[in-house]
Amino acid sequence: MPTLPAPDYPAEVRARLEADAKEVIARYPGARSALLPLLHLVQAEEGHVTRTGIRFCAEQLDLTTAEVTAVSTFYSMYRRRPSGDYQVGVCTNTLCAVMGGDAIFEELKEHLGVDNGETTEDGAVTLEHIECNAACDFAPVVMVNWEFFDNQTPQSARQLVDDLRAGRTVEPTRGAPLCTFKETARMLAGFPDERPGAVEATGGAGPASLIGLRLAKGEAAPGRGADHVIAPRTTTDQPTDEPPSGHPAEQAPSGHPSSHDAPHETSASDDQHPAGPTAKEGE
Repeated sequence: MPTLPAPDYPAEVRARLEADAKEVIARYPGARSALLPLLHLVQAEEGHVTRTGIRFCAEQLDLTTAEVTAVSTFYSMYRRRPSGDYQVGVCTNTLCAVMGGDAIFEELKEHLGVDNGETTEDGAVTLEHIECNAACDFAPVVMVNWEFFDNQTPQSARQLVDDLRAGRTVEPTRGAPLCTFKETARMLAGFPDERPGAVEATGGAGPASLIGLRLAKGEAAPGRGADHVIAPRTTTDQPTDEPPSGHPAEQAPSGHPSSHDAPHETSASDDQHPAGPTAKEGE
């Protein structure tokens, strides 16, 4: 068992963190709502959430260390042990996996000599597999400190980690310039990125997602005729002959533009199985 209580920060560090914490807490009507950004703040100090960081958060918000620990161990974005300057995450969810994400992950494990969640001996890179990052248009995707590196291959991913470990400049495919994990954690705590040009740097969704959006809005997709346009949903309950996809060969269901819009029986709408009395908020 660890020695309790947890050690405190050095006086100068604590004074600086208290000033930052005061600024964060002031953004919220209830102090305990600031717990998530405060955890990022202490993570920015040491690279992971330590017992000292948990104690600090608890004292600032008048919580118990058990309450803070419960939150910090629930979310995977908070590290529980020392990690690298660069968190290299390989998406192994469905589309990225079949496009090569699994191969990339296996290649990096062998090349770096680490397993999932482990850090290289030089402390530069922590490797982990991650779930979908909503960048399927660019699969397979690797993220470094939550910045996108799109359309990767085992070879390009290997070069990426080699460059990171060698201290060479690495540019994300889109978005802000790369920074260390501690710097990223401070931004997630709600403090601005003051690097020149970082705020202006941006990146958008891929063409496949944008085509889907255009179709959903009733616009024609590039290179497609009007017969492939999805008709916007109507708000009327009257039957319509408009096919749900806009394609002439597809028949529209009677009386409803989409089965997803059909009402479903729930306890609130079923007289035979009522949900019971409604409690007020907080009860």
